[in-house]
Amino acid sequence: MIDSNDPIWNAIIGITRLGAMATMAELGCADHLAGGPMSVTELAGACGAHAPSLGRVMRELAAIGIVRTVGPDVYELTENGQALRGDVPGSMRGALRVMVEPGYWYAMGSIPETVRRGRSMFAERFGSFYDYLAERPEFERNFNDYMRVRAASISSALPTAYDFSGFGTLVDVAGGRGHLLAAVLEANPRLRGVLFDREGVVEHAREALGGRGFDDRCEFVGGDFFRGVPDGADAYLLASIIHNWDDDDGLRILDNVRAAMADNGRVLLLETVLPDDDSPHIGKEFDLRMLALFGSGKERTRDEYAALLGKSGFTLSRVLPLPVGASLIEAIPVQ
Repeated sequence: MIDSNDPIWNAIIGITRLGAMATMAELGCADHLAGGPMSVTELAGACGAHAPSLGRVMRELAAIGIVRTVGPDVYELTENGQALRGDVPGSMRGALRVMVEPGYWYAMGSIPETVRRGRSMFAERFGSFYDYLAERPEFERNFNDYMRVRAASISSALPTAYDFSGFGTLVDVAGGRGHLLAAVLEANPRLRGVLFDREGVVEHAREALGGRGFDDRCEFVGGDFFRGVPDGADAYLLASIIHNWDDDDGLRILDNVRAAMADNGRVLLLETVLPDDDSPHIGKEFDLRMLALFGSGKERTRDEYAALLGKSGFTLSRVLPLPVGASLIEAIPVQ
């Protein structure tokens, strides 16, 4: 008998469960089942799949509660399975497709060799993860969907967890499509924003935020944070940025922020802050993903962030908890 509480067996069983759910996501099965129950043969025809093989996957999905059997070889979506539809808020379809994308899968499977050699096998084979994304538009879309779902609860919590009302201008450094910046601007009508990212990303952000009512108070600037960031702002937000880099590169980014900032400015790092003890924390899982994809990227403890910020001329003033294991780290320039 397999002990369902055994972490080793859970890992072994989990990989096939992931494969089954990823198959459902890749084939769009949940979208086809949205209208009601379907037989395996009907579903396979709609998905362009091999019916006997799909039937075996559906059997596993029924066992874990993603679908339920309502007749011989006939299935319908459960409430959990609804999240795999592509047309629902908070859809997890893109996230699952990311998990089994060949390069991402290679990175996770190569962790033993990454640890043995002390360098990311993914980076050695494919180069920069962000270049990898840019060269694969469909994967990039799925990854952005995954990040947007992860960020949704954070975006809604951030404007109330931290008081932005005292700032005139906020720069969102490497802000992607601007979801966090948009949430802060909506909650603070007098605040001006600057979305700063790579040229190609900025254009996508301009499209994503178009029609949101920010045209007169949101600027879009392309550039490279290793060379500099827009100057003169009251606060600089770096969301899930520093954890992508080792201490040396993290210092280069923070040094550029400090150089651009007034002496009364603020730097806000939205990161996962690791606990110092053995308690479970999602950041420990994220840390292994950083190891696999970036090699030098890593999650840090509060003390490690304080030390890094100190080397760039900042003092860590407070850490505010946010949903899904995230935290907002506020730091002020050393006077």
